[in-house]
Amino acid sequence: MAVALVTGAVAVVCAVALGQPVRDPDGFLGPTYVRLPLIAALLLGLDVLPRAALRARTSRAPAREVVAVARERWPWRRLRPVLVGLAAFYVTYVAYRNLKHYLPLLRPGVVDDELEATDRALTGGAAPAELLHDLLGTDVAAHVLSSVYLAFLVFVPASLGLALVARGRSRDASWYVTALCLNWALGTASYYVLPSRGPVYAQWQLFRDLAETGTSRLQDSLLRSRLLVLADPEGTERLNSIAAFASLHVSIVFTAALIAQFTLRSVAVRAALWVFFALTVVATVYFGWHYIVDDVAGLAIGAASVLLAAWGTGRFRGRAERARADGTEQDGAEQDGAEVDAVARLRRALRRRPQVSPSGS
Repeated sequence: MAVALVTGAVAVVCAVALGQPVRDPDGFLGPTYVRLPLIAALLLGLDVLPRAALRARTSRAPAREVVAVARERWPWRRLRPVLVGLAAFYVTYVAYRNLKHYLPLLRPGVVDDELEATDRALTGGAAPAELLHDLLGTDVAAHVLSSVYLAFLVFVPASLGLALVARGRSRDASWYVTALCLNWALGTASYYVLPSRGPVYAQWQLFRDLAETGTSRLQDSLLRSRLLVLADPEGTERLNSIAAFASLHVSIVFTAALIAQFTLRSVAVRAALWVFFALTVVATVYFGWHYIVDDVAGLAIGAASVLLAAWGTGRFRGRAERARADGTEQDGAEQDGAEVDAVARLRRALRRRPQVSPSGS
């Protein structure tokens, strides 16, 4: 919540200074204030509805069972952190998108030439994207990496929802949501430190041989939006969404993989996240979204976000204190269900007990 309030306040100050509105950034899944609650509601429904169906015994019972299971599984003390997490993420994300939109208005100069020179120095004079095109090709690899890159648009809200509704993992969810908010905030700051467009816009000729994909169409759409914003900031509803340094695709997927490594037991899930991270890094350079130094900065932002969020959510407390907190959380999460089970066992025992006639003595 602190990250959300600070980032939101900065966005409002910049909007007032520029005379610009603060807009909700629509995505292909709809407005943020619609799609995030919908994802959370879907996940809650997947948790409640199957259990209610198993417990229903008559045709008129399902509705009552849904209410009963929802109350048992999601009392207010468990639902409240979910709503707080969604609100914090929403405010931070909206502030991030608007501050990114204001970037060319507040920082019109770009440093693409300097970042390009750094890239070529690191790769011996050749553009990193050209090396990847020669190595991987420009057709099949383009479609595969485009799917990986665009999967990020679904990954962020889906992982947020899964983290928030996972039972018995409220502390892990708080860590992850705080880290996501820090990624948006620190990433926005990095845009203003080194404003840049990215290789695909600064050296477009390097990418003209790539197969047409969803990513290339997205790049064209973002360029049109940027040109409209620069031509008439007050007369367009479009948002500028172009900024290269640093890569938040890299930082956020790195954050998710790191926190999963520390909190999840599933080797398959952890491995899948690291593969997704590696392919995302390749895709950012392959399509010219980012320079190599952008991805390096993204790694730094991701690591810093994980550490700061761990400190802010108490992950560095002593073992004894952490164990007490975990025990309290687990007890609280299971208390309602345990009480219901105890009552059910008592009723079954009473039904099985034989009836004995009163003694005449």
